[in-house]
Amino acid sequence: MQTIFFENKPRIVATGTVAGPKECAGVVGNFVDRTLDDDTFGESTYEKAECKMLSYAISKAIENAKLKESDIDMLISGDLLNQIISASFAARDFDFPFLGVYSACSTMSESMALAGALVNAGYFRRVVAATGSHFSSAERQYRYPLELGNTRPPQSQWTVTGAGGCVIADKGSDIAITSATFGKVVDFGITDVNNMGAAMSPSAAHSILAHFKDTGRTADDYDLIVTGDLGALGSRILKDLLWEKGVDIQKNHVDCGEIIYNVIEDEFQGGSGAGCSAVVFHSYIMDKIKKRELNRVLFCATGALLSTVSSGQGESIPGICHAVAIENL
Repeated sequence: MQTIFFENKPRIVATGTVAGPKECAGVVGNFVDRTLDDDTFGESTYEKAECKMLSYAISKAIENAKLKESDIDMLISGDLLNQIISASFAARDFDFPFLGVYSACSTMSESMALAGALVNAGYFRRVVAATGSHFSSAERQYRYPLELGNTRPPQSQWTVTGAGGCVIADKGSDIAITSATFGKVVDFGITDVNNMGAAMSPSAAHSILAHFKDTGRTADDYDLIVTGDLGALGSRILKDLLWEKGVDIQKNHVDCGEIIYNVIEDEFQGGSGAGCSAVVFHSYIMDKIKKRELNRVLFCATGALLSTVSSGQGESIPGICHAVAIENL
């Protein structure tokens, strides 16, 4: 089995989110804690802005939980930059232990699953899980500096500028993490570094099928099955892959990358990046869970495990997806 079950039902007590002006022009702008007027966030570099956003999301989640920094036992976080510098540099601002994780754009669901496991086992009472990304820092690292003005191909996605986090605790809320399915690395041989949706969708299909097999549940058992950042193309590929296995998620599936921006046609395939699912889930989706408009959600953030070196050497792009079941009690 790839799924662990949380008997003690660790709770999502509060969330914190921040996003750039482009992201907040869409639906999530009505739900994030802070909208940035400038994607530099008052910093001299985009990397520093990304780090500052992540620090804000962590602090805001703690504040919204009506807790103090001294109440937090652990931070689990990661990002997309080399050596996860945004997360580790942000951790300098806080006086609690830090576990740095890397799962590309699936870092949000991975960190939530690990935080849930630690709280469920009784090792810690309150853990913060967080991640983020920045369009300009990601472009500089993975593709081309913005100054070159390269043309974006139609299969590309726009890395989200934003960060999100949550406090997971042993009590304090009716919203619980009931299980987590840890994904396997799946590689369908995609080599196009602009086509993240095609690279990640097979891993999403694999983890969703594994979750259903392990739990005995079906797609109909969830009000919403939300993937992280497959975008419009990747979302269609995921539905096709599951349909071939006899699973239909058409009526209750949404992808964070499809809904983050205002007019998806202007943004090619939609959003991507670790901040994509972090911002959408912890603002827009969590608001619906709190209002009990959604009572059982399967959150499946997806990640493309590439690097500039591997892409330059012609390697294909492996994908990973971790799924977390979140329910109103």
